[in-house]
Amino acid sequence: MYISAFPGSAHAQSADALYQDRSNLASARKAAAIWTTDLAKDPKAFEPAWKLARVCYWLGSHAPQGERRAFLERGIAAARQAVSAQPDRPEGHFWLAADMGTLAESFGLRAGLKYRKPVKEELETVLRLDPSFMQGSADRVLGRWYFRVPRLFGGSDTRAEEHLRASLKYDDQSTVSHFFLAELFLDNGRRQEARAEFQRVLDVPLSVEWAPEDREYKEKARAALARLPRG
Repeated sequence: MYISAFPGSAHAQSADALYQDRSNLASARKAAAIWTTDLAKDPKAFEPAWKLARVCYWLGSHAPQGERRAFLERGIAAARQAVSAQPDRPEGHFWLAADMGTLAESFGLRAGLKYRKPVKEELETVLRLDPSFMQGSADRVLGRWYFRVPRLFGGSDTRAEEHLRASLKYDDQSTVSHFFLAELFLDNGRRQEARAEFQRVLDVPLSVEWAPEDREYKEKARAALARLPRG
C-alpha cells in the first residue's frame, strides 16, 4: 500500500535520511526516486516537490557529467510544482533559483542568458517571504549572482559584498558565504582579506545539516590558500 510522504511518516523519514547521506550518490538517487514517485501520485504535494528540487540540485552538481543537465531540469520542474502548490513558502522559490543558477553556470551562454533574470527574481522573492530562510541563503546566493553576472547585465561587486555580509548575520559560520567573500576579495585584489576569509572556511566547524557541502568548501579553501602567495 502506498504511504503518503507527509512530514513525520516513516516513508518521509527514510527519504530524508537518504538525503542526509547524499555524499553517497546511490543514497541521493534513492531519495530522488522516492520523491519522484510521491510527486507523480500527487502533483500538488509540496514536501516531495521542493525536496526533489533540492536533491536534484545536488545530483546536478555531483552525478556523472552526462546526467547533470537532466537532473537540474527535473529539479526546476519540481521546484515550479512546489511554487504552484505553496507560493508563499520560500522552499520552492529558493530551490528553483538554485537549480536554474547551476544550469546557467554549467551549460553555456544560452542557459546563462535564459535564467539570469529568473534566478534573481526568485531569490528576491525568498527575501520578501523570509530573509532568514536557511540561514540567509537567499542573500548568500544573490551575493554570488551579483559577483558572477557581468556588469552589463546587472552585476555589481558592491552589491555582492552587501548580500554576502547580510547572509552572515544569520549564520556567521557559513563556509559558503566566507568562501564566496574570499573569491570576491581575491578578484578585487584584496588579497589579505581573501586569505582571512579562506582561513575562516577552514576554521568553522562542520554543520550537521550541511556537512557534505562544508567538506567540499573546506577542501576548495585549502587549495586556494595553497595557491595564494604570501605578502
